[in-house]
Amino acid sequence: MAVTTEKPGADVRDVVHALRGVVRGSVDDTTRRRAEYSTDASNYRVVPRVVVFPRDTDDVLAALHVARETGTPLTSRGGGTSVAGNAVGPGIVLDFSRHVNRVLDIDPEARTARVEPGVVMSHLQAAAAPHGLRFGPDPSTQARATLGGMIGNNACGPRAVAFGRTADNVVDLDVVDGTGRRFTARAGAGALAAVPGLDAVVRGGLEVIRTELGRFTRQVSGYSLEHLLPENGTDLAKALVGTEGTLVTLLGATVRLVPVPSAPVLVVLGYPDMPSAADAVPALLAHRPLAVEGMDARLVDVVRRVKGAAAVPDLPPGAGWMMVEVGGATLDEALASARALAADAGTDAVAVFPPGPQAAAMWRIREDGAGLGGRTPAGEQAWPGFEDSAVPPERLGAYLRELEALMAEHRVDGLAYGHFGDGCVHLRIDLPMAESGRPLRAFMTDAAHLVAAHGGSLSGEHGDGRARSELLPVMYSQRAIDLFGAVKDLFDPRDLLNPGVLVRPNPLDADLRRPAARPLLAGSGGFAFAHDGGDMTTAVHRCVGVGKCRADTRATGGFMCPSYLATKDEKDSTRGRARVLQEMANGTLVTKGWSSPEVHDVLDLCLSCKACSSDCPAGVDMAQYKAEVLHRTYRGRVRPVNHYALGWLPRWSRLITGLPGLASLANAVLRVRPLARAVLAAGGMDTRRKMVRFAPVPFRAWSRTAGARSGEVRVVGGAAADGLPTVPEGAAAGGRRPPVVLWTDSFSDTLSPSVPHAAVRVLRDAGYDVLVPDHDACCGLTWISTGQLDGARKRLSHLLEVLGPFAVNGVPIVGLEPSCTAVLRSDLLDLLPDDPRAVAVARETRTLAELLTAPAPVGPGERWSVPDLSDVTAVVQPHCHHHSVMTYTADRRLLTEAGAQFSALAGCCGLAGNFGMEKGHYDVSVAVAEASLLPALRDAAPGDVLLADGYSCRTQADQLAGVQGVHLAELLAAHLPERTPAG
Repeated sequence: MAVTTEKPGADVRDVVHALRGVVRGSVDDTTRRRAEYSTDASNYRVVPRVVVFPRDTDDVLAALHVARETGTPLTSRGGGTSVAGNAVGPGIVLDFSRHVNRVLDIDPEARTARVEPGVVMSHLQAAAAPHGLRFGPDPSTQARATLGGMIGNNACGPRAVAFGRTADNVVDLDVVDGTGRRFTARAGAGALAAVPGLDAVVRGGLEVIRTELGRFTRQVSGYSLEHLLPENGTDLAKALVGTEGTLVTLLGATVRLVPVPSAPVLVVLGYPDMPSAADAVPALLAHRPLAVEGMDARLVDVVRRVKGAAAVPDLPPGAGWMMVEVGGATLDEALASARALAADAGTDAVAVFPPGPQAAAMWRIREDGAGLGGRTPAGEQAWPGFEDSAVPPERLGAYLRELEALMAEHRVDGLAYGHFGDGCVHLRIDLPMAESGRPLRAFMTDAAHLVAAHGGSLSGEHGDGRARSELLPVMYSQRAIDLFGAVKDLFDPRDLLNPGVLVRPNPLDADLRRPAARPLLAGSGGFAFAHDGGDMTTAVHRCVGVGKCRADTRATGGFMCPSYLATKDEKDSTRGRARVLQEMANGTLVTKGWSSPEVHDVLDLCLSCKACSSDCPAGVDMAQYKAEVLHRTYRGRVRPVNHYALGWLPRWSRLITGLPGLASLANAVLRVRPLARAVLAAGGMDTRRKMVRFAPVPFRAWSRTAGARSGEVRVVGGAAADGLPTVPEGAAAGGRRPPVVLWTDSFSDTLSPSVPHAAVRVLRDAGYDVLVPDHDACCGLTWISTGQLDGARKRLSHLLEVLGPFAVNGVPIVGLEPSCTAVLRSDLLDLLPDDPRAVAVARETRTLAELLTAPAPVGPGERWSVPDLSDVTAVVQPHCHHHSVMTYTADRRLLTEAGAQFSALAGCCGLAGNFGMEKGHYDVSVAVAEASLLPALRDAAPGDVLLADGYSCRTQADQLAGVQGVHLAELLAAHLPERTPAG
């Protein structure tokens, strides 16, 4: 058990007061902040007393002084991606990532870099890249993991097989130990003198160090005291790497850099199973590869299921794969190395990917492994704990076979992947942890004995933390354990630095997060949470903290999390929000349930962009959780005024456009800025925004009159779907136009009718019989985003009455507004899960590009030709919901086929439906737009087109940059050739 370290009378208020007196950065002891930092990427929940965001080294030193003076435990934290509970603690949590995060110097000649502990790994890589250099170890979390965390855990990553662990790439460390001594840890004679007594402890433990430590490269568990041996250079810096903040607090580091491989080639090798793949490792290592990664085929199946088949390149047959990267001075040399390696791989199932999109796609799958592996193929939540065991590579095949047998004995499952070239296996296991930690203890104990029997290490790169420290006696003798304790006593005799970890550890089943969470069962009128057993608690615990939501989308190509990119505040990340919702389920810190101010505060800047639903590898859908919280909070109560003004926008727009002349009058009145500001203020909106403009003639009104008379569209009821031709091929053979339903959502109908008008032209040119339902069918999007789920269900039920008959007869439904189309493809199924028509509508709903990239022929034997867009250069802003639910793949294919030159932006426009209109959100909305949209518009050449299907995206560009965007339908219609469609 961890010892009590606080002085009598060290009241939390005294600690916080003392910190605020000496720290210039933020000192935050609010309940919400403590909830956000109560866990990392592990199974553990330890609520801190206070979170400190130091602005510089002086702030760090001041906080450490307060910790010593008050006897308060202190835990250092970077990106919070530690999977073993290394970055949570009961006292002060010191977050370096917010401010102490600079690359101080790059020395190309010496090939070194000086960094602060909070610098993100990918930022160091970007700074070193112009010099042709990089930091060798590259964990999959490098887009958000910090150097301080990597040093704390001795992180490795895929390319450690070539470049070594973090410890192998450290030159010196600027540190402060638990007594307040500040020194530079380095190698060489006299290095041990920095800590009095250390030399004597090492000399007394030489036999243990030489026989039990440093036996193979991935032996990371415990303290790596082998670096202190004279034959290893007496390197104190290397020995402090991997000590998990228990001996020293890191202030800065000098690290080695290596040349960037010039032409890496990826070889993917297929094997019958994962142990067979592991058997091939020794032969592969003889070719000196850059990386050797193992991956369970079931992990790839998860990617195909979640992101579609297009997200996975064509792979060789197998149930387990090895991803092997080889280098060379030239591409031809690398390809020759790849062929030689494949010849020794013991398999004929080989695929070679030169540098390019297919290789990048494979690495993305590997990078998302921690999240993707968080669910078993059966859909069960899988947990870390036995996350990164390692054995000597020559033992890996045998170890995996026995590990599979052990899992079968415990009746658990998991998807194995990892750094097979180093013998390191990543594995999350579906232990039944909702009720207690007993299954975790039972499995972990047996697994520890198994890995020790193979001469392995409980941890291969993530550290022992709270998950494995208790089990170190299984791996080491008592003499080694006592030696670790003696070293701890020299550096931190009062056990203030990260207590409960490594030395005097807490039990591995203490402080578990999941068993302490109460069920939040799906309620009447809300979401069903069908994928999570009808329990929102299970849903929010999808977040295991991998932190991809903290990565810069401009580098990753994703869209989450836009508000975090704008504020750099953990509360505005998907993970931070999930943590507070998890605390709501726990009920001991966040105590007022659905109406807790902490919950509403953390959700306030969520744009409901849904990007997390696809970009988060664990499948968190914060937009859905936010809607559920608002639904439960305000059901049967008076709501904020903007819920009525913006949440009912389709109702107001149909009312205004439904009366002749009223739309024109409203537009004229609202052009008067004082009046517009008054209306905006009364509706809970920001007065810096402009009011929408209502269509004098909505599209559906036109379709019932001029459209129907001209024969451009047919206005039909749902019952008329019976008997319609439903198979395009059959229609072509008979010379008839295949039918398609043009579903006009409220935005396209009443605010932007030029879009459906253009869609009619394009669909008719493509050979379709365009049907317009005789009743409006609102999807309830704005009701969903404001948490009015009863109202949303009512509208969706009506929508099924209108569109259901078409869908069940196989007639495609084309949606034009991406956010509304996404409702039919996603939220509809979770709001009306028991209605079979919902399944049919979701199945038949298409985007325009999806329909046109598999088009019906314009006549017998003919195929529709996409208009020539070779004269178009476009800045493309995909709508967040389009990206997350439908993907932008079909649109990219269509634009490429049409010859357009385009660049698709990553990230949200910042308006995101009602979010950017609401009072209090304007500044963040603009900051989000500044991440990608506004700079791209400023850099665009004259004549470039902004292509944006989302009404909100076009509105944002218009209001902030004065740029008029066009919908894909409008762009295609403007380039249609003069021709008469068949039929």
